[in-house]
Amino acid sequence: MLSQQPQWLTDDRRGYVRLLASVRDFVDSFANSSPARLALFIFTGVILVFTALLSLPVSASNGEVTALHDAFFTAVSAVCVTGLTVVSTATHWSFFGQLVILLGIFIGGLGTLTLASLLALIVSKRLGVRGKLLAQEALNNASRLGEIGTLLRIVITTSVLIEIVLAVVLIPRFMILGEPWWQAIWHGIFYSISAFNNAGFTPHSNGLVPYETDLWILTPLMVGVFLGSLGFPVIMVFVQVRHRFRKWTLHAKLTVSVSLILLVAGTFAWGFLEWENDRTISNLTIADKTIHALFASVMTRSGGFNLVDQNEMNSTTMLLTDALMFAGGGSASTAGGIKVTTIAVMFLAIVAEARGDSDVRAWGRTIPAGAMRVAISVIFMGATLVLVGSGLILALSDEPLDKVVFEVISAFATVGLSTNLSAELPPAGKYVLSALMFAGRMGTITLASALALRQRSTLYRYPEERPIIG
Repeated sequence: MLSQQPQWLTDDRRGYVRLLASVRDFVDSFANSSPARLALFIFTGVILVFTALLSLPVSASNGEVTALHDAFFTAVSAVCVTGLTVVSTATHWSFFGQLVILLGIFIGGLGTLTLASLLALIVSKRLGVRGKLLAQEALNNASRLGEIGTLLRIVITTSVLIEIVLAVVLIPRFMILGEPWWQAIWHGIFYSISAFNNAGFTPHSNGLVPYETDLWILTPLMVGVFLGSLGFPVIMVFVQVRHRFRKWTLHAKLTVSVSLILLVAGTFAWGFLEWENDRTISNLTIADKTIHALFASVMTRSGGFNLVDQNEMNSTTMLLTDALMFAGGGSASTAGGIKVTTIAVMFLAIVAEARGDSDVRAWGRTIPAGAMRVAISVIFMGATLVLVGSGLILALSDEPLDKVVFEVISAFATVGLSTNLSAELPPAGKYVLSALMFAGRMGTITLASALALRQRSTLYRYPEERPIIG
């Protein structure tokens, strides 16, 4: 005869089950009311977890506790795939600390809600409507609800596959250059994940400067950063449609076209401005100058790796870099900035207005007015954050305006290029840059939706009256 369990044990189990059910119901109601707010809270929670991990003595190479503002800044920079640092990634952090940073980059690149939805898909073999809505929010509404499951599988598959290929290419080169096999493997994996996720963290104390003319290393990094900056919806189009351009979605056409235009224009402009600068590339050969210009053009739109000291560039080049960083990469990608589709929509709207067209068109499609309102909102909110952030940093430091604006845009656009201002700021300044990185990674529209006190739909319209503009 089986002995009965004590009554107190049975009551504890029932209480535990009720607690789990209450938590589940709370999360469900929270997710249904505002997926953007849920994303905000989950993202914040992940950052706090990584801050705690990086604060542990085991994370630092000297075995001491890292200051809270430094650990928090590094955690935000990793999870927001930025690459700005206040301490040396190579010398300050232990192997465990670097592993934590790399895990933060991987999670931040895919997105916390994306991973949560993917986990639900793996466990239950299917996504319910609620799960699809959360995944759609995580991917910036980049796909129709029925395609979410397919997009999630493509996201994780392509991410891991591209990172593996990049690592396989990089590892032999590091071994040839004399690194021990275990170190070469670690560096290859670190650079591959950092590149595809547009993070810009480097495990070498001198960064990529020792490899400034090594195409075996620079080419995979450029390819990884460029692919990561296109975005998962574009990669899904590549996988499903491949080279048949006519069947591409409008989003894919706009993203690839504007990205290539900015890449070519940025290469020529950066090379022209720095060609005779003896502090950067003037002493190099023509081929090496071209490599530097191309590399800089790729990295300024979110990659964050650099071959020259950003402080040594001409003021005009810094202004060009500011513009490219603010532009950023593709929507629903690992890149930051206001996104290239935002720029494309606004440019097409200006062209339509100049021609007197009533509709904004591209490749046989009409872009709805709602998309233009969102584009205007993104640009205005992004510019406002940069303005406010610059004002706060100027108040907290004695640095010149160009240097401050450069660092602020790099933080907001999650690029990671730096004039070393981040490390020189007081703790309050580091928290300001952390907030900018967080806002840039979340996205201005998502952040505004998450912070809104309530959502409302208007059931009526006022009469139209057009004010005088311009």
